[in-house]
Amino acid sequence: MILQAIDHVQVAIPAGAEDAARAFYSGLLGLPEKAKPPELAKRGGCWFESAGVKVHLGVESPFTPAKKAHIAFRVDDVRALANRARAGGFEVIDDDHLPGHDRIYIHDPFGNRLEFLRPIRVGG
Repeated sequence: MILQAIDHVQVAIPAGAEDAARAFYSGLLGLPEKAKPPELAKRGGCWFESAGVKVHLGVESPFTPAKKAHIAFRVDDVRALANRARAGGFEVIDDDHLPGHDRIYIHDPFGNRLEFLRPIRVGG
């Protein structure tokens, strides 16, 4: 048995927070929403999926945001995302502690920590 890929990641959100999730994950990050199967839709939450990224948001009660554990998304333009996030009222934390990468952190509307990075070429 060999692990082949990560199919999706799940992030917890509080009950009734789907609209805020849509504004962040689809509106800011550009992930299209995918309808959940009817049996799973009864539980709340929402799914966002593109060709290469699948983020499923599930309702957790009581809810506690992931402050340290996080998803790291590779993006093509970290600065453009940082600017859009700041314009949308989200706090952006710049980070230069990973050599060879442009990297930021953004907390989603629920306080979950998300990392966004892009490898950079040095000297070439």
